[in-house]
Amino acid sequence: MAKSKLIPLRDMVVIEPQTPEEVTESGIVIPDTADKDAPQQGTVVAVGLGRISEEDGSRIDMEVKKGDVVLFSKYGPTKVKINGKEYLVAKEEDIYAILED
Repeated sequence: MAKSKLIPLRDMVVIEPQTPEEVTESGIVIPDTADKDAPQQGTVVAVGLGRISEEDGSRIDMEVKKGDVVLFSKYGPTKVKINGKEYLVAKEEDIYAILED
């Protein structure tokens, strides 16, 4: 199979999800009953060009960029698998925040 590349359209974002830690740094095991509805975290791997303004037809720039680590809604993104790797495709509005060091 040929390599595939996800190129998001409009205000869509492709996110590589980060798997949550099962054990804390101090060795505490996080149970499966932990808050599963908490926002998810991942790294942006691709962004669309932005949505088009309904008012004047101009393009509205995206606020996130490739490489940003973001918090996003657990239920907003769509899961996709490309070349055996799982990604999420989400609208930019499903992203809550950019995490900075």
